[in-house]
Amino acid sequence: MFARLREDIAAVRERDPAARSAMEILLLYPGLRAVRMHRRAHWCIKHNLRFCARWISQRCVHKTGIEIHPGAAIGRRLFIDHGAGVVIGETSEIGDDVTIYQGVTLGGTGKDTGKRHPTVGNGVMIGSGAKVLGPIKLGDNVKIAAGSVVLRDIPPNCTAVGVPARVVKRGGLRVDPLDQTDTPDPITQEICQLRRRMYSLEQEVERLRALGQAGGAEA
Repeated sequence: MFARLREDIAAVRERDPAARSAMEILLLYPGLRAVRMHRRAHWCIKHNLRFCARWISQRCVHKTGIEIHPGAAIGRRLFIDHGAGVVIGETSEIGDDVTIYQGVTLGGTGKDTGKRHPTVGNGVMIGSGAKVLGPIKLGDNVKIAAGSVVLRDIPPNCTAVGVPARVVKRGGLRVDPLDQTDTPDPITQEICQLRRRMYSLEQEVERLRALGQAGGAEA
């Protein structure tokens, strides 16, 4: 148990430049606390202590703002940075050395049964506010940009961006000109389409009005 705790603390110090000491991480980092509480809850659910497991899970939400279902399978050295609003569903599977930022959801779509939540490979980074939904798979060393919505599998060693997310880098090489700072806004796109449609209709109205005036003048 203590070896695993030291390993978790070392992972935080490695990935968070703001971390100054092991004691600070142990006492003040909600992500570490949530992972430790999840391990206890997961042990309980494996031993059919379901009420106890959910009690620990809900206590974790109250204390950290991070909700991890006791049934989720989590690997070693998971780092949840900041952590507020993180939700990890029941059938989620997370590999080793994964980093998750605040506001991330590993959730379901409401259409699946059985395996309903994502499988996350080793060394994955999921940016703040990203949503990974359904029984999809993120391969090893995948990076998901902040605010992305992932609805399909992402191959290993890729970077995915957007709503819905698409691969923009594969093996470190860019395959799409889009980057995280240029993520399209679907609402803005819809407004632009409406404006173009309105302009087209206004032109048609003007054309019909001109034809009507010309016909009246001839009469």
